[in-house]
Amino acid sequence: MSDSIHGHEVMEMMLARGGQFSEESLKSAMAARFGAQARYHTCSARDLDADGLIALLRARGKFVEDEQGFQTRADRICHHG
Repeated sequence: MSDSIHGHEVMEMMLARGGQFSEESLKSAMAARFGAQARYHTCSARDLDADGLIALLRARGKFVEDEQGFQTRADRICHHG
C-alpha cells in the first residue's frame, strides 16, 4: 500500500501545523502535502479520498472540535501495528 497515505500521517501533519482547520482548509493542506489525487487508509479502512478520510476521522472521534473549527491531539493517534 505504498501509494496510500495512512491517516496517522494526516493527523501528525495537523499537529505540526498547529491551529484550527475547517474541512476545506484541511483538504487544501492534505492536497498541498500529499497531492490532490492522494488516496488514504487507516488501520480499518482502505482506498479513501480526502473527504472519506476526514469523515472517518471525525466519526471515530479523532478531532477536537470547537466554534473555530477542529484540530487533533497526539493522544488521539493510535500507536499499534
